[in-house]
Amino acid sequence: MATRTVIQLIDDLDGSEATETIRFGLDGTEYEIDLAEQNAESLRGALTRFVEAGRKTGGATRRQVTTVAPAVDTKAIRLWAAENGIDVNLRGRIKDDVVQRYLASLS
Repeated sequence: MATRTVIQLIDDLDGSEATETIRFGLDGTEYEIDLAEQNAESLRGALTRFVEAGRKTGGATRRQVTTVAPAVDTKAIRLWAAENGIDVNLRGRIKDDVVQRYLASLS
């Protein structure tokens, strides 16, 4: 019997299917957010004048974007996590370590 595992990236703002993960920093804190194309463009648009007026201080020299092809079933992971006493958000990104533990449990 074949098994297909799907990872689906969910937009952290509106719950739609996300297309990328954007990393950014503010006041010494680094953030990461999964966004659909339209929300990613809105974020970049909102920050444009500040980025243009600011100066680079090291870190990544290119924009870090992660695109994720569907690979695991997030509903199945959330169900598995609940059955195993692991806290996960009802929406949005599932931590990589939880996904890895879920995948390991399938073996």
